[in-house]
Amino acid sequence: MRTIMFLLVFCCAAQLYSQSTIISGSVKGKGTKTPVHKAIVTIDGFSTESFTGTNGHFTLETSQVGDHILKITALDFIPKSFAISLNGQNIDLGEVFLEKDIVRENTDNLIVLTDGELSDDEETVSGSSGILQSSKDIFLNRAAFDFGQAFFKVRGYDSNNGQVLLNGIPMNKFYDGRPQWNNWGGLNDVIRNQEFTNGLSINTYTFGGILGNTNIDTRPSGLRPGIRISGSMSNRSYRSRLMATYSSGFQKNGLAYTFSSSRRWSNTGYVEGTLYDAYSFFGSLEYKLNDKNSLVLTSILARNRRGRSAAITEEVFDLLGNQYNPYWGNQDGEKRNSREREIFEPLFMLNHFLQSKKLIWTSGIAYQTGTNTRSRLGYYNAPNPDPTYYRYLPSFYINSSIGANFNNASLAKEGFLKNPQVQWSRLYTANLSSEGKAAYLLYDDVVKNKEITFSSVMDYNINEHVQLGVGGNFKKLSSENFAEIQDLLGASFHEDIDSFSNTLNDVNGSSSKTEGEKFNYHYSIDASQLGGFCQIGLNFKRWKGFVSGSFSSFGAQRNGLFQNERFLENSFGNSEKVSFSSLALKSGITYFFSGRHWLTANSALVNKPPTLQNMFINPRENNDIVPEIQTEKNTAIDLSYFIRLPDLTGRVSVFYTRFQNTTDINFFFCQLRCGVRFCPGSNYCFG
Repeated sequence: MRTIMFLLVFCCAAQLYSQSTIISGSVKGKGTKTPVHKAIVTIDGFSTESFTGTNGHFTLETSQVGDHILKITALDFIPKSFAISLNGQNIDLGEVFLEKDIVRENTDNLIVLTDGELSDDEETVSGSSGILQSSKDIFLNRAAFDFGQAFFKVRGYDSNNGQVLLNGIPMNKFYDGRPQWNNWGGLNDVIRNQEFTNGLSINTYTFGGILGNTNIDTRPSGLRPGIRISGSMSNRSYRSRLMATYSSGFQKNGLAYTFSSSRRWSNTGYVEGTLYDAYSFFGSLEYKLNDKNSLVLTSILARNRRGRSAAITEEVFDLLGNQYNPYWGNQDGEKRNSREREIFEPLFMLNHFLQSKKLIWTSGIAYQTGTNTRSRLGYYNAPNPDPTYYRYLPSFYINSSIGANFNNASLAKEGFLKNPQVQWSRLYTANLSSEGKAAYLLYDDVVKNKEITFSSVMDYNINEHVQLGVGGNFKKLSSENFAEIQDLLGASFHEDIDSFSNTLNDVNGSSSKTEGEKFNYHYSIDASQLGGFCQIGLNFKRWKGFVSGSFSSFGAQRNGLFQNERFLENSFGNSEKVSFSSLALKSGITYFFSGRHWLTANSALVNKPPTLQNMFINPRENNDIVPEIQTEKNTAIDLSYFIRLPDLTGRVSVFYTRFQNTTDINFFFCQLRCGVRFCPGSNYCFG
């Protein structure tokens, strides 16, 4: 009898422990609700694992019993864990939403770009740190954090080879093809939802460039509800920052809204004389029409004013160190920087989002207006006010063509160390002794832009394996450019005459200019671009691939508003219209050895028009266009191997890129020789 009972208990126990539990669910990205492919599903402490398919669905079978932790991890997403009880009954988790992993919260929105590089003379930043920091890629992230844009560019590419979008609307500027990150600086609470594709990878919202593409999703429904208040201190660009954000989440009436603001300020940064004064405001209202459609109205107002610093030579560095800045000087007991930059370009967007199981359709219109100003000192038939001017330094006398003069070099060093800053009082004194005419003045280079953009992108899942993407956009820019007198520094007027050639900058206007008036140059540029793309993606268990093509039509025209006496025939009125049509193609394939090892190969042939800054030779003075200018042609191939293990993540890549038909406009110092203006390194002389 005991033997029979033992056998019955043994059989029941064996049957109980041999029962398996099936855990299933679907993994999607929070906010976008797009399926997450190749997410890894594991039970903590055990080797059993499963991977999500192209539709985000997974099934994990286990014979374990009791209480355990289920983990779901995916590249570029924050891991998620669940407490589960395994007792032989199947578990359906339904839809599991993973949040995007915004690698790290910078001191400020992508601070390496928005603040650290504002001191550059360029209109926008040439590097790619902002794009890098949107990525989870281990190499790109470390490069962005450790080096920044000043010392590192991905594959040597300029950032105009990548594209940044807000809610699917392209934000790259016509002038240099780069994004102006300052337009949303300080708002990192609301721009954390970013979708990044590296290099030539396929992107839902754009054909993109060879560097990579980032779409920033600012919908209130994708932001965590609640209030967030933060403060920080720094010794780099600014000293203090305050930021506050409130997000409501969806209400019963279908509305969701988010407000965010920040303030950053400093009397001086790490470099001497670099004041910082910035504020940012963000407001967004989302209305859910039904389960599939929503409307979003967004406004972004970000103003940034700061004192710039100069790039200094090794000689100056050795004399005064790395915190020295020649652009400022003391005036009435306060530091005054002669080169300030102020950017204020408010942005307004209206978007429509349609999302169903098979179709994602994003459309929007954006309008942006505002000014970008840069101040500088002008001098006319007077000594250069820059204390680091080469004639004021010891090396000028040591390296003299007639032989070294060490006595004068010693005197120059003594004078430079005694007065290393801008001498504002001397500038006022010089103007007061010049019978009312300004020998020195402070003026602004002003750019006033008005830009409107229409965009519509559709992504349709034909079936489980085939995905179709179609999109298009239209951009139109009206840009007014001029110099404006900010401060006559004690003088009564400025004579608007070129001091080298003694010619009028505007023969149709008065040569006598006062504060607040335009002088030196005045012109406008109108530009427009129409573009579209189509792409097909294939996704199977072991491999995926894509083919993508794009078309764009670009046109630009200069309109001179001053008639320059040096270029009477082609400085006033409209220039010839410059037009380009461009085609681009790219494709790629990925093979998965497993969910932890895969190989990717991509190739592209990209034609694109030159940027506005490289189209007109000298737009401040005339309508001349670069002769025989052509569309740029970029050819790129890359091959990458990825590995993703619990304790090791890595990528090994090889690539080839060729740039053809590129145009670059350069300006360099000119000095007088034999009565003409001679440009060293060129064969041209200008009277």
